[in-house]
Amino acid sequence: MAFSSDTDGGFTEPNVVPLVDVMLVLLIIFMVTASVSENVKVELPKATVDARPPAPKVPPITLSVREDGTIFWADEALAGKEMLDTRLAVEAQKEPQPDVLLRADSETKYALIQDVTTRVRVAGMRSINFVSEPESGN
Repeated sequence: MAFSSDTDGGFTEPNVVPLVDVMLVLLIIFMVTASVSENVKVELPKATVDARPPAPKVPPITLSVREDGTIFWADEALAGKEMLDTRLAVEAQKEPQPDVLLRADSETKYALIQDVTTRVRVAGMRSINFVSEPESGN
């Protein structure tokens, strides 16, 4: 870029006309080459569709935690957390694994919920979902 100078030897403003000329020439070159490259005929390979049967639907496991710490597997109260660990270990070995749906009372302490989620993860279950009531419209 050339700079014009005033009488005292300082530069006042840059001359951008040559820069604009070069940019316009580059733009025209890119436009011409882009339109030429679309006309090249290429025979693309055919894709094959993998026809696997769909994975069987597995019913989810529903765990419920009450405020007092009682844990339910579906509708059955578990005798202790060791029983929960045993059942989760069995379910984690299945393929495909069932999802775990965790329900808890609104007044349940976070520590109880965190303990159950940790046990689910340690057992090797890959999916845990929290169940809640939808908000009521006010």
